[in-house]
Amino acid sequence: MASQLKSLFWMLLIFLMLSNLQPHCNAVGNPQVPCLFAFGDSLSDDGNNNNRLTVAKSNYLPYGVDFPKGPTGRFSNGRNMIDVLAQNLGFDEYIPPFATARGEEILRGVNYASGSSGIRNETGKITGDIISMDMQLENHQITVSQISKMLGNQNTTTADYLSKCIFSIAIGTNDYIVNYFLPLFYSTSSIFTQQQYAAVLNHQLSQQLLTLYKSGARKFALIGLTALGNIPFERSLCGSGSNGSACVDNINNATQLFNVGLKSLVAQLNTNLTNATFIFINASGIESSPPIASKVANVSCCETLLNSVCAPFGKICRNRTNYKYWDGVHPTDAVYAVYGERAYKAQSPSDAYPFDVNQLAQV
Repeated sequence: MASQLKSLFWMLLIFLMLSNLQPHCNAVGNPQVPCLFAFGDSLSDDGNNNNRLTVAKSNYLPYGVDFPKGPTGRFSNGRNMIDVLAQNLGFDEYIPPFATARGEEILRGVNYASGSSGIRNETGKITGDIISMDMQLENHQITVSQISKMLGNQNTTTADYLSKCIFSIAIGTNDYIVNYFLPLFYSTSSIFTQQQYAAVLNHQLSQQLLTLYKSGARKFALIGLTALGNIPFERSLCGSGSNGSACVDNINNATQLFNVGLKSLVAQLNTNLTNATFIFINASGIESSPPIASKVANVSCCETLLNSVCAPFGKICRNRTNYKYWDGVHPTDAVYAVYGERAYKAQSPSDAYPFDVNQLAQV
């Protein structure tokens, strides 16, 4: 009996020691920040388009085939990057979409993202009734008013509360693929050079960020664009051969101009806005390095319609963790996981500037 008690004592002691070796490991249910707010497009959307009159929706199988709740409006076989960020920050539940967020759950944050939306108001409108960045900001004002009523006469003011939250902004993809590079429907490519267009987008986004700042936001994570020329949708439009390669490179060069401007904007806003902290997540850099770079990237994992969204109840690949793209535009859960984890905890100095989301949470 004494021998058994001694063994139990040592097991308990080892357990306590191992627990204390991980002081920075955030326990689920004890988030580093009180709330996470997300703005953006289909790369972040978790259901805001479900009941809107638009083709930009994903609340049907095979979307969500690997997600516990099934199809929810996430453009993935499972989670998206915001879900992964929320998990790494310690939230025990996913951030609810604005469309269904109710009551006290908004105190942990709201996801305003909408598939096909962009920085520019006309972006993505050919897909139907989507929620532009400006409209998302209007929705956030509704949330801020609701939070203010909930906090009431408590010691913590709404401004104090929001200043501790993280605001993720991942937008701009559709300003290229459902605007600039669709000349049959949009005239922007005939009005602006690629350099001019990137500058226009960055300037408009800076004004939108200023609106968020004025409403109480202080911690901003700006997510850069990936190499959009590489997505199956754009590759199908570009075609094959040398002309196709030149087309792909042209799109990637254009989006890289936006990323360069976005990183510069982060430095500028950190200098000009009092008590605000902005970071830039280098999604294109993360994308071009292992393990994402080694995944199957020339085809989508699901059977698609026009190399875009998944065909309802269409065929899907078996080894989904080996694939980069779930449909013609969006990553698989496995790839979203890499983006989210490296945005939270940078594995390379180039992943985040000036630091990662984990450090942003501690500011």
